[in-house]
Amino acid sequence: MYKLTLKKGEEKRILAGHPWVYANEVQKIEGHDIQGSIARVEAYDGRFIGYGYINHASKIIVRILTRDETPIDRSLFYNRIKESNDYRLSLGYSDNYRVVFGESDLLPALIVDKYGDYLSVQFLALGMEVRKQMIIDILVEIFNPKGIYERSDVSVREKEGLPLFKGPIYGDFNPQVEIVENGLKMIVDLENGQKTGYFLDQKENRDNLKYYVKQKEVLDCFCNVGGFSLCASKYGAKSVTAVDISELAIKSVELHAKMNNFTNIETITADVFEQLRNFKRDKKMFDVIILDPPAFTKSKDTVKAGYRGYMDINIAALKLLRKNGYLITCSCSQHLTLNLFLDMIKDSIVEAKVTARMIELRGQGKDHATLVGADEALYLKVAVLQII
Repeated sequence: MYKLTLKKGEEKRILAGHPWVYANEVQKIEGHDIQGSIARVEAYDGRFIGYGYINHASKIIVRILTRDETPIDRSLFYNRIKESNDYRLSLGYSDNYRVVFGESDLLPALIVDKYGDYLSVQFLALGMEVRKQMIIDILVEIFNPKGIYERSDVSVREKEGLPLFKGPIYGDFNPQVEIVENGLKMIVDLENGQKTGYFLDQKENRDNLKYYVKQKEVLDCFCNVGGFSLCASKYGAKSVTAVDISELAIKSVELHAKMNNFTNIETITADVFEQLRNFKRDKKMFDVIILDPPAFTKSKDTVKAGYRGYMDINIAALKLLRKNGYLITCSCSQHLTLNLFLDMIKDSIVEAKVTARMIELRGQGKDHATLVGADEALYLKVAVLQII
């Protein structure tokens, strides 16, 4: 077994709850084992910190699994996956939800999402990759799914020295899976959909539209496959306009509207920034605007440009809202912190020359709960504003 000794003072963040040990925090490494195996981590003065799996090829050299002497064996993984699922079930989740959210469920770099009778999984670090078959066997034992699809096609794997991969890893099935979210029928594309197939983290925020959209003209920007648009229609919107640059996404919105017998959803395939300018030119106004853009900043060195991008889209939307209208604005970037998100909203309101009040400040769903001390997982911010 490897034993890592940290540099003096580097244990503070980890003792406060953060589950990662960075390579540049390590004073020395003793022992020898294979990569992906379990390593012991100690503070500079010899104090025990925890056990985790090691990868010399990654800047995150150890991901902590336990902070005591609990054996790291199949039983540990089985119990943690079952406990993670039991937590979701206790909150009422059933058809579709995140089963395992990595570090937040004490299973670093493992993502498991449930879509009806199917699971979609990501193995994002070497320590989980070498235990893949064991994890699959456990998932089959607990869930008895019709199939499991792997979506390990994200760039973070390359930082672990791992190839990208996606494809079925259990069962023989069509990756186009029907789910029921918020009482609405939808098709999730496990093969090519966003993340593991769909943005499950916004499920409760989509349902939250019920307070704001009745008999309102609603604009859903960056609509993806239509989750917000469908909920707006379900909860009595007078009309819904769904805009996305992806033709495939727009076709999905139209399919989902048809599946749920909604006839008041209009779709537009266009760049959202350009379309908002067109609405401004045509003096088209709305009662509710939803902004759920992709992450405009994906690294620390692009925060300034991303901040301006968020401002630009929010300013454009604020200028298209009628008096007493609502803006539901989101950011899914972990690098745009909550404080920066709030600053961006304030700066956008000032530049748009409107007066607004904040009705709600929300985050990702309860199935995406975050580990205290690991702020990276607290990525989704959602604010509900009213123009007064």
